[in-house]
Amino acid sequence: MTNRPMPQHPEVARPLRIAMWSGPRNISTALMRAWENRPDCAVVDEPLYAAYLAATGLDHPARDEIIAAGDTDWRRVAQRLTGPVPDGKPIWYQKHMTHHLLPGMDLAWVHTLSNIFLIRDPAQVVESYLKSRAVVAPEDIGLLQQAALYDAVARRAAAPPIVIDADDFLRDPSAHLRALCASLGIAFFERMLHWPAGARASDGIWAPHWYAAVWRSTGFEPWRERHPRLDAAASAVAEACRPAYERLRARRLRLP
Repeated sequence: MTNRPMPQHPEVARPLRIAMWSGPRNISTALMRAWENRPDCAVVDEPLYAAYLAATGLDHPARDEIIAAGDTDWRRVAQRLTGPVPDGKPIWYQKHMTHHLLPGMDLAWVHTLSNIFLIRDPAQVVESYLKSRAVVAPEDIGLLQQAALYDAVARRAAAPPIVIDADDFLRDPSAHLRALCASLGIAFFERMLHWPAGARASDGIWAPHWYAAVWRSTGFEPWRERHPRLDAAASAVAEACRPAYERLRARRLRLP
């Protein structure tokens, strides 16, 4: 990869609220594990999921349980996400899915966060998504929404938002986490690279349907080359999202 100046945040507000915007079937839950393994960090798992399901009526695994356990009012959720950090921690890592941001939502609260974008090749996402769901549409995997949100954040941010490509990250998790922490103005902890296997109290109630691999893990999976095998319909979904992916990938964090 080529050198590029690291994005800097010299005046990071404390507490630091990190919003990691991803789509499904990425390394987003493993990254949440990494941040939760820090002694100074609280985490929250997809806090807008209940509101998203209630508003869209979509039938996702554990839909009724998610709605019952969560808050279906996105305004209240946003207020909490910009309010006091759980347990008084100085860092709050918020794992978000960009497709949970629905048309008509006021995004003013998003601009108070340190926004980071986690992307993955759409063919890989679609292949993985279809292992748990019967069908997929471009709107389901979050890349289109990520591109739109990136533009909205970039227009108001003092520096371009950080973009992390999952493939790049898995080639060298340590270097990427070190660079990310440096750009956020915080210390890196070696313990971000390894964590105990098993479930967490912080996991969303949907975890049994999606988190089997993460529950087995004790660190980031080794990078391996992937060759997704998609039928025509699935390939069309991936290709519909590819321009958004490539545009964000061109802005990804590049290590020396």
